[in-house]
Amino acid sequence: MLLSILLQVATGTGLAKLGEALGAGLAVIGAGLGIGKIGESAMEGIARQPEAAGDIRMNMIIAAALVEGVSLFAVVVCGFLL
Repeated sequence: MLLSILLQVATGTGLAKLGEALGAGLAVIGAGLGIGKIGESAMEGIARQPEAAGDIRMNMIIAAALVEGVSLFAVVVCGFLL
């Protein structure tokens, strides 16, 4: 059993692909949670100060784009490094 696992890892299949999938999945889950938190905070800010809705919305979109960019980079790294 252990020998077959070591051989699979040595040839780059099996557990390496599992690690790739787990890494990409964790990156996407983290990005989803982060963007959700950004949206939650923006809605709370708009509820407190409706006159600042435009500025808050613009900052929310920029922050969400940065988080999404980092998660996309993480998925690409997980895909190409293995």
